[in-house]
Amino acid sequence: MDALIVIGGLLLAIALGVPIAYALALAALAGAWWIGIPTEAVMLQISSGVSKFAMLTIPFFVLAGAIMAEGGMARRLVAFANVLVGLLRLRGGLSLVNIMATTFMSGISGSSVADVSAIGSVMIPQMEKSGYPRVFSTNVTIAASVQGLLVPPSHNAVIYSLATGGTISIASLFMAGVMPGLLLGISLMLLCVVLAYRNGHPTGEAVPLRDALKITIDAAWGLITLVIILGGILGGVFTAIEAGAVACVYAFFVTMFVYRDYRWRDLPLLVYRTLRTVAMVMMLIACAAAVGYMMALMQMPAKITAFFLTLSSNKYVILLLINALLLVLGCLVDMAPSILITTPILLPVVMKFGVDPVHFGMIMLMNLGIGLCHPPVGATLFVGCAVGRVRMEDVMRQIWPFYGVMFLVLMAVTYIPAISLWLPRALSL
Repeated sequence: MDALIVIGGLLLAIALGVPIAYALALAALAGAWWIGIPTEAVMLQISSGVSKFAMLTIPFFVLAGAIMAEGGMARRLVAFANVLVGLLRLRGGLSLVNIMATTFMSGISGSSVADVSAIGSVMIPQMEKSGYPRVFSTNVTIAASVQGLLVPPSHNAVIYSLATGGTISIASLFMAGVMPGLLLGISLMLLCVVLAYRNGHPTGEAVPLRDALKITIDAAWGLITLVIILGGILGGVFTAIEAGAVACVYAFFVTMFVYRDYRWRDLPLLVYRTLRTVAMVMMLIACAAAVGYMMALMQMPAKITAFFLTLSSNKYVILLLINALLLVLGCLVDMAPSILITTPILLPVVMKFGVDPVHFGMIMLMNLGIGLCHPPVGATLFVGCAVGRVRMEDVMRQIWPFYGVMFLVLMAVTYIPAISLWLPRALSL
């Protein structure tokens, strides 16, 4: 009955159209009323939920990604990816450029929505001009953007770390996302090559050496951002929070003084949009902390673990069931609240079966990332359709091969822990 009051109250509030952050707060208050504790305790948990020093990681990385995404970095990364792909002269070369540019952009933006809007606005018109169907170009962009949720610095990896109570280091999660992100990118590239030869897509063209050198030097300024973030964290020069601050300063310098594509008068609007994003995320984290507190008082994780044990004692079956649950949830609820709601519930379950929490973080991010590409709440899908100027119905009719590849990568990440854990362990994180 405890679970029905909290989770049922949450779902009812969401169904009534209450914003998710407020729905979380109402669910926590309903739970407090049910077990008879003062509502002040809920308010204290909401306050303490955003009073952690690690929270600073989120606004720093969001701002750095926004500056680089809007400051001309996307166009330069596309050109650099075109140089690399042009060496192979493969059929479907521009679709490979799209995926590779998104991989680079993911290492700067940390957001799938930012990747879709930045890369899509450059690549989709360019691919259509070269003879690719617009819907196909949009689907490539949407699917490739899931890398942004895995490749560091992923904002959602930071949220997952916070949802675990800060028990998992952000650096280990960043490194754990490298191999799954690259595996997804390579798998999508293989799919695009197969579709290109089947559908007769254009062949990629080599870039002249002089132009290639200029493009590489131009793009290197932005790529250094990733080196600064990861190199600084792994080298012990600064923490993840400090890395975000350094990335902000560097992104601002490159955008405003090196590339000089962004106008000074547009900067306040960019900061305003960033503050709105951060405020929404912080509100979600604050209210989710109160729900987590109520779940702990009600011993809900232990009860849910016992429930799963009644279904099966096989770790692989349990992981399959959790994957199915997360895939459905990812289609119905946005990513940040999904992480904040399900982590305190499901993490004790998988740890009971010996699943590493870092590994489970990658499973969760991959599942919910696929949900972002699927209606009815798929933000990445909506932005991709808007940028590509195509109907969602047309996209959904042709995106299934991309779903298939993402699902296969999800199964590999789920059942081969080394994909996620090899790099963090090799770096002793």
